[in-house]
Amino acid sequence: MTPRIQVALAAISGFVAVAAGAFGAHFLKARLAPDALQVFETGVRYQMYHALALLAVACVTARAPSAVGSAASWLFLAGTVVFSGSLYALALTGWRGLGAVTPLGGAAFLAGWVCLLAAAKKM
Repeated sequence: MTPRIQVALAAISGFVAVAAGAFGAHFLKARLAPDALQVFETGVRYQMYHALALLAVACVTARAPSAVGSAASWLFLAGTVVFSGSLYALALTGWRGLGAVTPLGGAAFLAGWVCLLAAAKKM
């Protein structure tokens, strides 16, 4: 994945995180139980963290392109979809079965950070 695509995906993910945060604060706050709203906000927070992580990957791979840097991008994206996505769905539906897939997204995030470290070592 090229740095240009990484930055574009980071921008899209950051935009969605801000929009979701505003949606939660202004629309869901009066409609969800406090614990469900907290779950939703956790999804937003981790999505934003990893949008910024994608920017870091773009900076690293712009200087030292590598397959491991590209892998970090894919892992951060997969983690966002699975981790944050499952938390959004859990908060909105209350279906606890979604909680079983959330750790898979967390594992993708962790693997992404390891890949980012490996990519940074190539700089």
